[in-house]
Amino acid sequence: MTRYGSPLPDKPSLDGLESKWSSFWGEADVYRFARPGSRDAVFSIDTPPPTVSGSLHVGHVFSYTHTDIVARFQRMRGKHVFYPMGWDDNGLPTERRVQNYYGVRCDPSLPYDPEFTAPTPIAERTGKDKKAPAVSISRQNFVELCEKLTAEDELVFEELWRKLGLSVDWSMQYTTIGKEAQRVAQTSFLRLVQRGEAYQSEAPTMWDVSFRTAVANAEVVEKDVSGAYHRVAFKHGTEDVHIETTRPELLPACVALVAHPDDERYRSLVGQEVTSPLFGVRVPVVAHHAADPEKGSGIAMICTFGDATDVMWWRELKLPTRTVIGRDGRLLPLDFSELPTADAAGAQDLYDRIVGKTVHTAREILVEELRGTGGLVGNPRPTTRAVKFFEKGDKPLEVVSSRQWFIKTVQHREQLLANGAEIVWHPAHMQSRYNDWVQGLNIDWLISRQRFFGVPFPLWYALDEAGQPDYRAPILPDESVLPIDPSSDCPPGFTEDQRDKPNGFMGEPDVMDTWATSSLSPQLASGWLSDPELYSQVYPMDLRPQGHDIIRTWLFTTVVRSQLEANTTPWKHAALSGWILDPDRKKMSKSQGNVVTPGHLLDEYGADAVRYWAASGRPGTDTAFDPQQMKIGRRLAMKLLNASKFVLSLPAPSAGAKATEPLDKALLAKLAATTEDATKALEGFDYTTALDAIERFFWFFCDYYVELVKERSYGKGSEEGAESARATLRRALDIVTRMFAPVLPYTAEETWSWTHESTVHLTSWPTSADLWETASGTRPELAEAAASAIAIIRRAKSTAKVSMRAEVARAVVKAPAAVLDDVRLVAADIQAAGVVSELAFQNTEGGELTVEVDLA
Repeated sequence: MTRYGSPLPDKPSLDGLESKWSSFWGEADVYRFARPGSRDAVFSIDTPPPTVSGSLHVGHVFSYTHTDIVARFQRMRGKHVFYPMGWDDNGLPTERRVQNYYGVRCDPSLPYDPEFTAPTPIAERTGKDKKAPAVSISRQNFVELCEKLTAEDELVFEELWRKLGLSVDWSMQYTTIGKEAQRVAQTSFLRLVQRGEAYQSEAPTMWDVSFRTAVANAEVVEKDVSGAYHRVAFKHGTEDVHIETTRPELLPACVALVAHPDDERYRSLVGQEVTSPLFGVRVPVVAHHAADPEKGSGIAMICTFGDATDVMWWRELKLPTRTVIGRDGRLLPLDFSELPTADAAGAQDLYDRIVGKTVHTAREILVEELRGTGGLVGNPRPTTRAVKFFEKGDKPLEVVSSRQWFIKTVQHREQLLANGAEIVWHPAHMQSRYNDWVQGLNIDWLISRQRFFGVPFPLWYALDEAGQPDYRAPILPDESVLPIDPSSDCPPGFTEDQRDKPNGFMGEPDVMDTWATSSLSPQLASGWLSDPELYSQVYPMDLRPQGHDIIRTWLFTTVVRSQLEANTTPWKHAALSGWILDPDRKKMSKSQGNVVTPGHLLDEYGADAVRYWAASGRPGTDTAFDPQQMKIGRRLAMKLLNASKFVLSLPAPSAGAKATEPLDKALLAKLAATTEDATKALEGFDYTTALDAIERFFWFFCDYYVELVKERSYGKGSEEGAESARATLRRALDIVTRMFAPVLPYTAEETWSWTHESTVHLTSWPTSADLWETASGTRPELAEAAASAIAIIRRAKSTAKVSMRAEVARAVVKAPAAVLDDVRLVAADIQAAGVVSELAFQNTEGGELTVEVDLA
């Protein structure tokens, strides 16, 4: 049984500390949030909910350790720390995990099977079963599988977090898909709709053809893709007008050519028509200042739609729409009889050859046709261009017209910038990333997804006599009945037998984007709807810790939701973590296939050693994965155990004993300065600088001070001198242990338990005032001088290859007068530690302290 005040161990060990103390912390509710009387007594953390889609990796361990260090520090500062844990368990990563784990795919057209049982996981199959095709299941059955697997994954995640030593209040967990999360997300959405801040629109949107869902701007990344420029000839009478394009498959979608209004080459063409190659469709030539005369031939196709620039031109120039790429990435049918072409039948015959083909195949077919008809000028020129991808996808995004839900952001740009200015950023330069994103907003936040495992939009649409929905007047439920699922719940005034029938109703089929729910993490964690008292005590929150790569997604969207719902900024501070880099300096991520899972690292090095490595990565800075740093951390933890045993093995000083000797007072002065440096750093969320200061003092304490006062602490000298040394050793160890506790919680708890009756993690963080009072009149430099002298004496013995206990006949300390004055005050300790028979002093002008050692 774990208990405090137990005897010192014969041989201190790091083995087993995680299970010993993690169990105790849980049983004793050490980290449970106790509601105080006022908001000022609280430090609340908007803990990042990790995505539940397989396994955690060392990048998670890295950033969550940073948060835990802050939480532990604030708790020791006397704050009531609100530190919950959430699970981001909906969205595409979860769906993909379930598909790959069970070998299933969702088909919303299938009916629910109440007798359905989960398939054997693919990893557990053998023989032919392992390669069996994916099983199609209904949406509800698929959602149930998602819920089952995420619940299992969350238990595994929790076990790892507990082993790492996160001081989370595990009684306060939330998810982004559970019933309460759905109620919060749906309530917020309905209020936004009613205030006109959320709206539905049919518009060109970026679309992932693999996942078959719309994608928001913030989720888009650019990748370099190899392609080719094709010089294609349009006709203006008998003259050729050349355009250059990397996407000749969009020729059927061309609705105009565009040139800069000041481009003399094409000014006479503006307002006239040209004819497209292959299909012979007449399209106008228009002018727009965004056309680049230096790019390609200086005149370009406007297609509906190739990219965001096409959308801008189409919208501003009020051009027609010819959609040719479908939501599956294949070519859609197009009726050329309705288009201005002289040979509709010929154009139709050619186009029908590419209907249903992929973009790649359609491109190959049309390029061959262009080559054969002379429409292609020269050979395609290879190029590499930046192409937009969904951050979780592996195929280029297309732009398709679709009906989607949006939250207004563009019109709130100035307010959102003001919100960003209210946040204290750590490090400060990260604010520019937020500002750049907000200033560049040109489209509202798209929050709907055409997926399955997400929070449903709580609304229905009435159907007319032809069975067509009235999107202009959605049917909204009362907040009191939330959460609802429109695919199974009926709107007021209707019955289930009217679903999807003329004059009946249909449920909104889309679900909310995962960011639309995780952006409500402060509200989910703090009981916005369910616990008004808790909400008032912890919100707005003190800290948002997160990775710098999701500033434009999670951080930005949380600011949006908080401003629109509560007219406030969601937190006071934002602390940004960097990425973990692999040996090739690439970001470690599942998509890259270069992640390292932390389980074996915790087993091999111990949690404190892994936490030490994490704390060595500076805020906002990308850090290399370095097991060597974990070895250093383990050595440090072991040294704390051994140093603690040595100090606590000495006779305890008498009650009221304090430092009286110059060296002891100098050490406490040095410790006071260290305490101030560490405290200031942690107040600024700079755990790395704090750890560096604490660690430097600790090694000075072990390598120099302990050796200098060892003989005195054993009682070899005056009783007063011995009492001073023992009191100083214990006091320094007490303070160092408390300062190490946020980074090395297991080791600190173990050593603390040898002489105390309660956990170190609920003790107070040390302050410097009483240390300075004890050290009054003594400078830290005195301890440094003593350390330098004994180090030189040791080095001389090592060079001579004699024992450290070998006698030194005479040692002459040479230094400036002020330094010699310091050394004279600690001469007895230097002589005892160095076994020096005679210690002499020689004044030198300038220079560093040196010692002339005579071993004869």
